[in-house]
Amino acid sequence: MSVAVIKYDRHMGRWEADARGRLEQAALALYGERGFEQTTVAEIAKRAGLTERTFFRYFTDKREVLFWGAGRLQESLVSAVVAAPDSAAPIDAVIAALEAAGAVFQEGREHSVQRQAVIDVNAELRERELIKLARLATALAGALHRRGVREPTASLAAEAGITVFRIAFERWIKDTSGRELPQHIRESFDELKTVTAGR
Repeated sequence: MSVAVIKYDRHMGRWEADARGRLEQAALALYGERGFEQTTVAEIAKRAGLTERTFFRYFTDKREVLFWGAGRLQESLVSAVVAAPDSAAPIDAVIAALEAAGAVFQEGREHSVQRQAVIDVNAELRERELIKLARLATALAGALHRRGVREPTASLAAEAGITVFRIAFERWIKDTSGRELPQHIRESFDELKTVTAGR
């Protein structure tokens, strides 16, 4: 009995190892070198050693390369808030969730630095980033509602948490001391408490 051996040419594109990661790395490199507006999907695919068709299998457009993880981030934040101890105050549940997310960001700091550099110089991308943060705040408020927190407490805690995260993230990106993002989140939250205490 003979066994048929199937061989795939390496150019056939049947399987691309870590295609999403390769496309993301290529896009960030090109955005940094040439600018977001000047970079095309064809160039990203070529740099990654993949086809345009493969690019569109993972991303709807070249902006999506920078924002595709927003859904997963939202899911993890909501799950963490819902799972927080019943005794946790609304803002403490939100901050704890953000600190946990910050630990994940910490693992990919260089990626975060590159991504933010691209966003900072493009008005359209900055607007999209603000929309993403607004959606996260809405999702966090919804998670607090599920915990029985009423309005306006839920929205205030969620919005305050996202503001703390945004400021902490900006500090972390610029920080050369090696302090981690969760530390920045905690420090920014402590500063917010000082401000609201009127001291």
